[in-house]
This record gives sequence, structure tokens and C-alpha cells, in this order.
Amino acid sequence: MPDEIRVTRSICCYCGTGCGVRVRSKGEQVISVEGDPDHPSNMGRLCSKGSALAETVRRDTSRVLRARVRDRVTGAYRELALSDAFDLAAETIVDTVREHGPDAMGFYLSGQLLTEDYAIFNKMARALIGTNNIDTNSRLCMSSAVAGYKMTLGADAPPASYEDIELADTVLIAGSNMAYAHPVLFQRLMRARQARPHMKIIVIDPRNTDTAQAADLHLAVTPGGDVALFHAMLNVMVWEGLLDQDYIAQSTDGFAALKERIREFTPAAAQDVCGIAADDIVTAARWFAQSPATLSLYTMGLNQSSSGTAKNMALIHLHLATGQLGRPGSGPFSLTGQPNAMGGREAGAMATLLPGHRDPASAVHRNEVAALWGVDCLPDAPGVPAIAMFDALLDKRIRVLWIAATNPAQSLPDQNRVRKALQQADFVIVQEAFADAETLAFADLILPAATWPEKSGTMTNSERRISRVRAAVPAPGEALSDWKIVQQVARRVAQKWAPHKAALFEYQAEADIFAEHARLTAGRDLDYSTLDYPLLEKTGPVQWPYRNEGTVRLYSEGRFPTGNGRAHFIDVGFNAPAETISAHFPLRLTTGRLRDHWHTMTRTGLSATLIRHVEEPAIYLHPSDMARYRLADQALTRVKSRRGQIVLPVQADDSLTPGCAFLPMHWGSRAMGGGGINVLTHGATDPYSFQPELKHCVIAVNAFRPQWEAVAWIRGDAAALQRTLSGWLDEFDYAVAVPVATGGGGLRLRFAASTTPASAQLERLLIQLGIADTDVSFDDPARGIYRRVRCQDAGVTVYLLAGAGLGAEAALNHWADTGVRPEPLLAVLMGKSTLTPRTRTVCACNNVTDQAIIDGIRRGLDLPALKQTLNCGTGCGSCVVQINRMISQYAGTEA
Repeated sequence: MPDEIRVTRSICCYCGTGCGVRVRSKGEQVISVEGDPDHPSNMGRLCSKGSALAETVRRDTSRVLRARVRDRVTGAYRELALSDAFDLAAETIVDTVREHGPDAMGFYLSGQLLTEDYAIFNKMARALIGTNNIDTNSRLCMSSAVAGYKMTLGADAPPASYEDIELADTVLIAGSNMAYAHPVLFQRLMRARQARPHMKIIVIDPRNTDTAQAADLHLAVTPGGDVALFHAMLNVMVWEGLLDQDYIAQSTDGFAALKERIREFTPAAAQDVCGIAADDIVTAARWFAQSPATLSLYTMGLNQSSSGTAKNMALIHLHLATGQLGRPGSGPFSLTGQPNAMGGREAGAMATLLPGHRDPASAVHRNEVAALWGVDCLPDAPGVPAIAMFDALLDKRIRVLWIAATNPAQSLPDQNRVRKALQQADFVIVQEAFADAETLAFADLILPAATWPEKSGTMTNSERRISRVRAAVPAPGEALSDWKIVQQVARRVAQKWAPHKAALFEYQAEADIFAEHARLTAGRDLDYSTLDYPLLEKTGPVQWPYRNEGTVRLYSEGRFPTGNGRAHFIDVGFNAPAETISAHFPLRLTTGRLRDHWHTMTRTGLSATLIRHVEEPAIYLHPSDMARYRLADQALTRVKSRRGQIVLPVQADDSLTPGCAFLPMHWGSRAMGGGGINVLTHGATDPYSFQPELKHCVIAVNAFRPQWEAVAWIRGDAAALQRTLSGWLDEFDYAVAVPVATGGGGLRLRFAASTTPASAQLERLLIQLGIADTDVSFDDPARGIYRRVRCQDAGVTVYLLAGAGLGAEAALNHWADTGVRPEPLLAVLMGKSTLTPRTRTVCACNNVTDQAIIDGIRRGLDLPALKQTLNCGTGCGSCVVQINRMISQYAGTEA
């Protein structure tokens, strides 16, 4: 029956935890999403983002529903039939390759694609077109972990599993705010420590994050100082006799050279470099080495660095030196940032990889893949990785770029350079599901793609576990699964370019692609060549290597997939970050994730539940730095790097070390003026992994004192309004456009300028906001003052407050939120209002606000009582640390 409720088992589309979900749907609508209790990765638990997935499944204008092509003269887009779009893509590719060669083509893909999507993209690039210019945004995410594993252990393979979290006696968390970025795993860790109170947790992070607050030892490392810290810990282990000498002798090589290297990294010497007291370095080294089982968990803080590979290797060295891997509860465990970054690496869809963890620089490996694909040869010219790919657009080495499922016009560093490269490209194809992605503005051809939960295939999570992704609803409009789009274009390219290769893309279903891909893993470290869809249906999710059964942990016999079977210690030195502080740029800036947002917010920005925790971007500084630069809390601040500048509110944050600043990474040009957060960051890359240093740059801050400000609220579809108004955000020194989660939805806008805008500019803004004529107004145009409200059905549909004195904002926000009209309205517009500010969501799982929790605390409720009374903290648990901070702040006040 078409109207019956269906339950589809699939995988969450956010981080690399790989949580199983059960999707309840009816017809074309997803009703709800809940955790799958039978999936071994999460056992039924979800984070706030996963729990809110149903809110993000849309079939409206927030989606790319049809193909569109841009007139390069006028810039206007027009729709075209999907078959015509495929023809245009193929003609453009073939014409470019004929004139400029195969390497004039580039592919930039995403860790959110399915393994089957990766496999067919990779085959098209290498076997059909003949270029290694294929890379993914996993280059921004996991490539330093890949390089670190390969150089030390011999293969890109995390050796541990999630069950080791329950078995570890010491857990070292480096460069990861797990409580926000991997909440399900963090809560698993918290339950493990509760069950095993002797467990020690060490957290290495410049900020005292929610994760760090759960630590027994927090090492607030100076950004970039990780190698010095790890070398100093190894120095302690050497001189206190804490090494596993038998393991070093039997299973490793290269230790003598590294031992000589770390001689100079005494705790006393290292503390000046890494910012950590020598005694704490000694304590961390002893806990690590003397523990029966030590597990390291790490992610972007190590990876996103110009010395990210060195950081990864230096941490892995600690495990090799103490024999802490291959045993239950131990090992260096890189937590993947995206849901299928590992599947993309397995499929070889990166410039530095071939399928089955092969190397494109190896003629033997190229010939193996060519034979398995049924082609004569594969290209031998090195491929261009992500950051360099946009440099290649600038100098015309790459002329056509195909972008799929990623948003580089927001996510890449040094945005001014990235956008210049996209503008100068001969042709840009963007294969996208979400109409709000900033990159669409640079597309010559837009192809409508299906997304979660509309497509089927497989993904591999952080613990090497392969799971089935299943479609729960059909894709809207003319959107197709990514592999089907590639298949259609590839067939057309083959017909024009190499007709004998057309048969390479004769797949009938995803299962055919997976079967071919699995065969490519035969004999490799990740071998799952016997795996297929029927077997996955029978066994459920499995870990590779898979030979009749999955493999829980690797290297248990002390043998490694290297030439001599030994793991390698690498003589690696310490290098400072690419930029150092100076008189002109005296602050270190690091970027990171928030709990309820994901990447560039094209999906999470559609959820009313998720946007209420942190609604708009701000820069966070230690209170001493705010005093030093004379910045008031919440005041507008100009933030400047060597590449660009933005204006943002500043917030005091004593979790930071003085001299360090923090910016959430999620906001781009559709949500704020100035081009977004990554206007500030730079593209310096690691020499081995080619991963950019998104986690560190240097900045200056100074107070921005506007002469004119405005706030507005527009009822309607927030995503559509953002697209309409995004061009206005750069008209002012400061501007944000924030989706509204309450009162029927809409968009809140803030503007500020150093001078009062010209009256003509303000009149255009009034027209753009739809309030050139209003129900209630109180204006003084000569002074740039406008007070305008439009009402409908006793509710506010649009308001604008512009000019000096915005005291009416709280009252109008309260009206828009609740439908309760303030009276008398004209007095309110003149700023005579004392209503409290809007609340913020603390517990996204159960929609509990900060004010509700504060009221409960003031009534004397502790954490268990708040959980029982309000249900806060009873979902994913990610908000518990914040609730505890609120209890510390408010307990006893008005009790």
C-alpha cells in the first residue's frame, strides 16, 4: 500500500562513526529517524544531528530539482532537459581533452559520496579520460592520518575498533572535541569510564572543550606544538625505561635514529614550545606507557596542519615504542570526519591513491588495476590534490572542473583565491543536492543529485566497518543517484572519445559496481573480495579485512604490511605552523565544529531543531585578550588575517588559552558578509598528505564601532530567503542572515556599517525586504532611521529596525516567536520595551531551552532532577557538560 508506514534500515550521513538508523517513511515523506539498536557501531544511539535528520529531508526549493545551465554572458541560468545536460557535460569534457589533453580535466569529490559513487567516478577519470586529477574533500579531513598510517604501519588502516573504548585503561584524545564531533563515541567513552573508574583520560587540545572538561589530565597545547609534546613524552619513556624493548626489536625498525632525534626534546625544553608544564608531560608519558592498554583517539587537530603527517607519526611512535597496539583496548585510532571518507580511499578516488589501497606512482599497481578494469593502461602523470587543483585552475593547467557533493566555495581555505579560481575556470560542473551551497554560484552546469535517504550503496566507517545504505524515499524532481549521473555522462564521453570503452560503464545497479570494486581489494591489506550485497544482507555490517568473518583489530601478531613486515619509526623533526604571530597579527586562530551543525550547513541549516543552539557566527576570545584589545562582550569586532577580513560579534570564552581565538567553521557567504569564515584561513599544506592547515592561522582584532545598524525578520522559507538576500550581505561592513527556528520559521538579518548608508541604498533594501509599504512605520530617512512592521493574521510577517536605538528588537522577536503582539506597538517601535531576549536551545534532542534549565536550577534541581523533569541530557547526552556548567553558574542564585 502506498500510504503505509515503511521502516528502512540505513546509515546516518554525518560523521565517520557510521551510526545505524531506522528511517520511518510514508509515501515520499520521512516521518522520523531513530537509532538502529542492532547496528554494532551505535547500538541504537544517535547524536542531536542524527536525531533531527527527518527535518532535513525536503522536496522544495531548498533542493536542486532540475538541471540548469548558465549563460556566461548574462550570468542567468535556465533549465534544460536532463539528457541535454548530460550531452553538454560530455561535449565539454571531450572538446577540452582533445584540445588540451586529459589533465585539463579535474574531479573534486566528497567524503559524503557512497563507495559505489567513488568507484565509477574514479573509473571515468582514470580509465576513460586518462587523468589522475581526481581528489576529494577528504584531503581536508583525513589525508594526514592516511599518510601517517602508511609511513609507519604500512597501510591506511586504523588498527583498533570501537569495542576497544570499553577495554582501554588509558585513553588519549588528541585534537578532537569528541563531545561535539563524535558524540555517540564520546558518550560510549563516558559510560566505559563509569563502568571502569580506574580509566584515565588525557585530552590534548588548546581549548578547554566539553571533551577536555571530562579529562583527568588536560594538556592545553599551543596550536602546532603536538610533535614537540609527543617527542617529549617519548623522551620520558626512553629515559625512565618505559619502552617495550622486545616489541621494538621484533616488530619495528628505525628506532635508533628517532631516539637520537628526541634526545633534545626533554620535558623542560619542550614545555616552551608546546606550552605544557614539564611535570604534566611526564605524567602523560607515564600514564600512556604504564597502562595495561592505551588507546589514542584523534582527528582534525592533528590532521589539518602543515605538519599533520608528522603529528600523526609522532603519536603512532608512542604506541610502537610501548607495544600498545594489536591488543584489546589499545592502538592509534583515527576518527574519520565524514561518513564515507574511508570508502573513498578504498575505492582510490584520490589523486594519491588507486583502488584497493594501491599507489598510482607504482607501475605494478597501475597495471593491476588496468587489468581488472579491462583497459590497456592507466595514466602515470601525478594527479593534482585538492588545494593544488584550484591553483591549477588559476594557471589553466586544469580547465574543466567537476565538483560533486561538496561545497569548496565555503569549505576550502583562502576563499578569495578559491573563488577567483572558480571564476577563471573554462567550465565548472556542479553535481549537487542542496540549492543553498555557495559553490552553485560558480557553476556553468548544475546537475541535480539525490542525497540521503534517497540513494543506496555502501559506506565504511572509522572502524573499517562496511554497512549498507538504503533508500527510504524517492529523489525529488529529476534528481538521480550520483553514480547514475556519472554513468550517463561517461557513456556519452566514451561514444565520442573512445567507443571501445563504453562497455566499462554498463552497470545495471549499485550491486554491480560494488561487486567490481570488491574484486579490486583481493590480496590487499583490506581484502573483502568475497563480499557482496547478498552477503551483507545476511551478515549485517562487517569489518575489513573480511575473510569468512570480519577483523576486529589489526596487527595482533606484530606483523605489518610493509616490505619487511616491520612497522617503521620515522625520524621526524618539529616544524612550527606555517604562520607565526607578529606585532601585526598577534593572535593564533583555530577553527572547529559546533555540536549541532555540520560542515557548511547545507543540511543542518534546514533543521529548526539544530539551528537554535548557536544561531550565528561569533569569534571567541579569552577575557584577558578582550580586555587587552578593549572589546566588550557581544560587541562587533573586525577580524583580519593576511588574506582577508570579516566583522563578527566577539564572545568571552575562558576555555581558551590567552593569545588564542576560536571560530566555528560552518558559516559561509550565504549566511554572512565578507565571504565567510574561510576568508581568513590559508592554504599552506603538509608536504606528504597535501592537507591544508585549516586549524591555524594568525589574526588581528580590533573594535568595530558602527555608525548605523539594522535588524530585520522576514517570515517565510529561510533557505529561499537566504538565496534571495545573499547578494545584499556584502553591501555592509557586517551582515548575517540567520534561519529562524520558531514562530513558523523565516530569516533574521543583522546589518552594521561604519557610515550611514545612502538613502537610495536603504530604499533598495526596503524593497528587497518587501516592506516599501508597511502597516506600521516610524521613519526618519535623513538619519537612516526606519521602524517598519508588516502584519498578517495578528502575526508579524516582516519587520525592520534601522538606525540608532534598536530597543524594540526583543519585543518584536518575542512577537514573531510566540504570536503575542506587544502593545502599544508604536511605543515599542520607539524602543520602549523591556522584554527578555530570545532563548537558546541547550538540549536539541528534546528541545529544552537555556531558560527552562536555568529556571529549574534556581528551583534547586540538580542534574538527575533536571533530566527527570525536563528530559534534557537524556537523548545523545552531548549537552550534559553544558548543563553542568550552567548548574555551577546558577546554583544557589534565587534558590
